[in-house]
Amino acid sequence: MSIEIALLPGERSSVHATYLDGLSLLERLHRLMLDVVKDEFERLGLIDVNPVQALLIYNIGDNEVTAGELKSRGYYQGSNVSYNLKKLVELGYMHHQRCDIDRRSVRVRLTAEGREIRDVICALFERHSEEMLDRGVIEANALETATSTLRRLERYWREQIRYIY
Repeated sequence: MSIEIALLPGERSSVHATYLDGLSLLERLHRLMLDVVKDEFERLGLIDVNPVQALLIYNIGDNEVTAGELKSRGYYQGSNVSYNLKKLVELGYMHHQRCDIDRRSVRVRLTAEGREIRDVICALFERHSEEMLDRGVIEANALETATSTLRRLERYWREQIRYIY
């Protein structure tokens, strides 16, 4: 069931302009987040892991996953997940093991060193969430509203992709 909202022509173009501004903002925020992670790692002298690899480590957490599962989550557009996983295995941040059922599939999980990298990212994100509240950058309920709005946008886009096929 869809609800039609009657907008005047000027309001429709205003919504369109706001939507385009939001899209641009999402892209800039993602890039900035990668820069924040990069700066934190440089500050700590952790130069062998790039920001995308650090987020891979963070998102794997305590799980054991395949490269395909990570790709399907869609966090790493514009990066080569398989390449980054291979590098993380070479650097000793991940264990890898071929699946017994499907030998083409490789399952990965964090090593102790990988968990240390994950902990750095966890501490960074925790520090940021506390600082944003303490400095009045955003209130908790406003952050919840923004996150809820982004989830609705994510669902809408997913539905658009499903309708194509």
